[in-house]
Amino acid sequence: MSHVKDLIGLEFKPYTMTVEKGKIKELALAIGDDNPIYYDLEAAKKEGYAGIPIPPTFLQVIDLWGGMGSVEKMEKLGLKLARVLHGQQSYEYVGDIVAGDVLSVTSKVVDAETKTGSTGSMDLVTSENQYRNQRGELVAITRNTIVHRH
Repeated sequence: MSHVKDLIGLEFKPYTMTVEKGKIKELALAIGDDNPIYYDLEAAKKEGYAGIPIPPTFLQVIDLWGGMGSVEKMEKLGLKLARVLHGQQSYEYVGDIVAGDVLSVTSKVVDAETKTGSTGSMDLVTSENQYRNQRGELVAITRNTIVHRH
């Protein structure tokens, strides 16, 4: 890679994925969340949701199954997968996401910098995903920082 700042603005291939009730239940079980809104439509409706809502980190499921694989993404970024760590993840929800929604996801690099510490240099590359539902409404934004050691 010539200069990590050259990555800013790089866009990834958009993708679309339907939010599945079964995947919501799987994640809720995996994280030990027994809140009935993740398992029962009537419990979700009782709490004001139009359907079974997603748990807070569910968008990782959408990215894992609908988005670009790690190997392909690192190749596009020009980074060596063996030198990469997941540095940070943030979620901003601006609307409800429920089972049956169809999410269209766009993703691009929004920040990139090189830092030098006592053990050497590393690149910090932050990408942002925007999630729109089947009505074209922006419902969530995530930011993910990848740490790449030199």
